[in-house]
Parts: sequence; structure tokens; C-alpha cells
Amino acid sequence: MITEEEIIAVLQTIEDPDLFLDLWFLGLIYDIRIDERTVEIDMTFTTPLCPSGPTLVEQVRSEVCKLEEVDEVEVRVVFEPPWKPNEEVKALMGLV
Repeated sequence: MITEEEIIAVLQTIEDPDLFLDLWFLGLIYDIRIDERTVEIDMTFTTPLCPSGPTLVEQVRSEVCKLEEVDEVEVRVVFEPPWKPNEEVKALMGLV
């Protein structure tokens, strides 16, 4: 059975095209649920009108689906709670 750690490793390879930091590090992944060979991921964007949003969703879906033990990936975009960068992300973005 696929593990959350394996999925996280994949998510760490997907970068936000504007910030050049991976989705996991940015805290854009809110939840990962695994039900046998199906993975459900709740994620958000840095802004609700993110122009790269549809591309990121498709990239998450396709990259996680490449894992051998995964048959289906559902990505749900949520905006509650709103994304807030942690202190380390803020520092890398020059916001502190």
C-alpha cells in the first residue's frame, strides 16, 4: 500500500512556478487521504486567482498517479483556511 511519505516525496518535486518553491514546503497541501489505491489531496493556492492553479492541480494529479500503487488521484482545491506562509517561507520570499 502507498504511504503518505511516498506521496509527500512526489509533492516535494512540484514547484510553484512563481515562487520556485515546492508545494509541500510552501504549505499548500492541506490533507492527504489514502484509501487502498485511491489518493485524495486537499490543496490550496497562494492566492484564489492563481493563474497557475489549473496547471498545478493537473501536475499534482499526474505525478502522484505515476506511483505504482496508485490507480486514482482526486485533487480538491480549498480556500479554508486561507494560505498563510510560515516564517521560513516568508524569509525566503523576502517578507521578513
